Amino acid sequence: MTNPSAGLDPIETASTDEIRALQLTRLKQTVQHAFDRVQPFQDKCKAIGVTPNDLQHLEDIARFPFTLKDDLRANYPFGLTAVPMEDVVRIHASSGTTGKPTVVTYTQNDIDNWAHLVARSIHASGGTRNDIIQIAYGYGLFTGGLGAHYGAEKLGCTVVPISGGQTEKQVQLIRDFKPRIIMVTPSYMLNVLDQMEREGMDPKTSSLEIGIFGAEPWTDSMREEIETRGGMHAVDIYGLSEIGGPGVANECIESKDGPVIWEDHFYPEIIDPVTGEVLPEGEYGELVFTTLTKEALPMIRYRTRDLTRLLPPTSRSMRRIDKITGRSDDMLIIRGVNVFPSQIEELVLKVEGLAPHYQLVVDRDGHMDRLSVSVERREGTSDSDGAAMADALQARIKAQVGVSTRIDVRAPGGVERSQGKAKRVIDQRSDG
Repeated sequence: MTNPSAGLDPIETASTDEIRALQLTRLKQTVQHAFDRVQPFQDKCKAIGVTPNDLQHLEDIARFPFTLKDDLRANYPFGLTAVPMEDVVRIHASSGTTGKPTVVTYTQNDIDNWAHLVARSIHASGGTRNDIIQIAYGYGLFTGGLGAHYGAEKLGCTVVPISGGQTEKQVQLIRDFKPRIIMVTPSYMLNVLDQMEREGMDPKTSSLEIGIFGAEPWTDSMREEIETRGGMHAVDIYGLSEIGGPGVANECIESKDGPVIWEDHFYPEIIDPVTGEVLPEGEYGELVFTTLTKEALPMIRYRTRDLTRLLPPTSRSMRRIDKITGRSDDMLIIRGVNVFPSQIEELVLKVEGLAPHYQLVVDRDGHMDRLSVSVERREGTSDSDGAAMADALQARIKAQVGVSTRIDVRAPGGVERSQGKAKRVIDQRSDG
């Protein structure tokens, strides 16, 4: 592979036919590898009567069974690993807040490919080997910190591995080390901007020119908020631990029109989240990925639960995904109305005087679900201003989402801050 610091990889400008031919070759190898080495996958295939020989065209992947997060949990910790444990050089895992953690294993080749893809992603974001990058994703079992770190080093950047949290320290190091790039969750970047302003610093005067933001869905309104306040480019990086970590797809700074899927390593599909049927390109549905080069943990048709659509190539020769509009498992149903946190975020950011921090609380009023939205007003506004903001937000949500809400407008700093991924929804419906 070409070093991204030297320019684009040849595959980034290859023809569609070249990309599809490479995908088919790698897809056949991956499905055979998983069938031969992962008993639960083989059992699923046999149950519906398919074998690797049935994969003759890319579209034939739709005949194979899905892999779900529940499959990883049911085979915890290493039941889906396709290589001997002596060939595994690293283990990552989810937090396991909703059950057993999902465990992801890597061979040395997997780590090398991952580092290369993150380097490619940073390069697409406008980064070069001459840059200092502050990495404020969490290090440890979470894939964000180490994934970003190895990729930044692969590109040849100078890395500041501060990890998540320590907001005052984050600002101090931005002042002192003068990084041009920061990699962090978008919600935590807002905390950093808040801290700069509390210290009397105009964020637009900092050294930061590029933010590479991922690990949670975020809207174009939040992009505008960060770019306007921070005086920087806000670029979207996409990934998920089960598929490898950050660097599955990344926006290009010259277009910022949705993350480009690195299709030489990942084959995407969009399915109907209810029926599982593959949808025509351009239609919204649930994103499904098959890994094409993973050795330790090949994922066949992994259901991401992320809702988006596939878009044609622009800045690179590979397809893009649209902004993630939400997750099929994050959707709230409030009195029969489907509500996604991203919808509420868009409306919060449209009400003048409200800060871009919010939290949704779902509880019950008798036998009926009830949604409350906690927000906070910006510095320089009053309690009476807050009452008008509450009315405005309540009216917007009712008109555009179709659900009645209670709005709690708090003083500046009143909404709990995240040190990593934002916890947007608190569901209290099962509490008694």
